[in-house]
Amino acid sequence: MKTALQRADAGELALANGSWVKLICGASNQDLATIGDLCALFSVAGVHCVDVAADAAVVRAARDGLDWAWERTGRRPWLMVSVSDGNDAHFRKAVFDPGLCPPDCSRPCERVCPTDAIRAAVGVDERLCYGCGRCWPACPPQLIQSLDRRVGLNDLAPLLHDLRPDALEIHTAPGRMDAFQATLEQVRLADVPLKRLSVSCGLEGHDVTVESLSKELWQRYQALRAHQQRPLWQLDGRPMSGDLGVGTARSAVGLWEQIQPLAPPGPLQLAGGTNTATLGLLPRKGGSIGPAGVAFGGVARALVQPFFQAAQDQGRRLRDWPDGWARSVQVARTLIAPWLRRS
Repeated sequence: MKTALQRADAGELALANGSWVKLICGASNQDLATIGDLCALFSVAGVHCVDVAADAAVVRAARDGLDWAWERTGRRPWLMVSVSDGNDAHFRKAVFDPGLCPPDCSRPCERVCPTDAIRAAVGVDERLCYGCGRCWPACPPQLIQSLDRRVGLNDLAPLLHDLRPDALEIHTAPGRMDAFQATLEQVRLADVPLKRLSVSCGLEGHDVTVESLSKELWQRYQALRAHQQRPLWQLDGRPMSGDLGVGTARSAVGLWEQIQPLAPPGPLQLAGGTNTATLGLLPRKGGSIGPAGVAFGGVARALVQPFFQAAQDQGRRLRDWPDGWARSVQVARTLIAPWLRRS
């Protein structure tokens, strides 16, 4: 007779053996064509979950990519949507009036933007911007502002009811327990069965200790238990920085090392600064699988961006370009496969 774990789906098995991989498409990313191809590409590469904005058009694009991959591979990752219980860098857009730019500006904002969302005549293309914030300090006259793009609390329950995701992620922060409880109440009203409810939180930008963060997570654990939700803890080491190098990978692993002895029950997943260096930084201890897995965001998108740009230049989807598709899958697997082998 099969055990409960053996009857679980691939995502649950991966969380149990430390080989879970999630693709973060970006909570503010509304580039629909790219989202569909990203979900198809990384589904074929082997991820267990794709995380997208809580937006009807974005979810349709993601499901289109997941359906395409399922028809060819027979496997379907979880579809997760992300929301926030307060102000959060993941739910913002950059915005400025390009007419105010000095004529002699060297436009460093364009050079630092990882998604080519900033253009001279347009300003910021909101479809491409995912709120990393790198353009803010780069702008010499400080013209760039932040635009909050969170889903309102009153809109959340009907939106989740319509989207019907497999999993949900709530971005939270220390000191926002009441807002977290209010968000959970909207999840209850939506009446959507969730495989996991992920809680994303970190230390960066908050004047708290690891011990204080642990207490915050325990409070949320008790709230999740009261709502009969199964937790997944996303430890956000250095938000939206995985494409910047090994230093950000150390931030993600370092947060896990600190919080792991103090954390409430449930799988701990790395995020925020994760990249190809992350796995090699994990301690090698006998009998321990380490973190339950990893989420890749900016680094995953950056790896395959040249293929998306080339397909766009040809006026077609990446999925419809056989040679580019084959090469992009190989590149995506270089990031994903080492984690899958942990099983």
